[in-house]
Amino acid sequence: NVGGEPYWKWYGFEERVEWCACFVSWCANECGFIDRGIIPKFSGCIDGVEWFQKREQWHDRSDTYFPMTGDIIFFDWKHDGQDGKPDHVGIVERIDLDTRTIYTIEGNSGDSCKEKTYSFDDTEVLGFGNPKY
Repeated sequence: NVGGEPYWKWYGFEERVEWCACFVSWCANECGFIDRGIIPKFSGCIDGVEWFQKREQWHDRSDTYFPMTGDIIFFDWKHDGQDGKPDHVGIVERIDLDTRTIYTIEGNSGDSCKEKTYSFDDTEVLGFGNPKY
């Protein structure tokens, strides 16, 4: 998808917004995870991080935590000043422990849905929400 219209419209917006969190929420809704309280419905990354933190399901990148398939990954971009606040969110598709690589599915990555990869040591990874599936 380019432009994210199905996701931000589903969320309730009438015009385009930054839609990475809407995409994650839409995916969670499609799986029934919002209704079951496993993943929040959120359109802002800060709200997503706070939801996981309040439930003690948050892991900072600096933790000794290894991300897992289905985790919600949050980013703090360098070009945005890396202020400790989340700028972007995606879903951990899988990890490769041998290469220390995180594979993600993200909405609003260059205004599209994409699979991306990151190193475990990537300083732009802020942390992970670990849903209790």
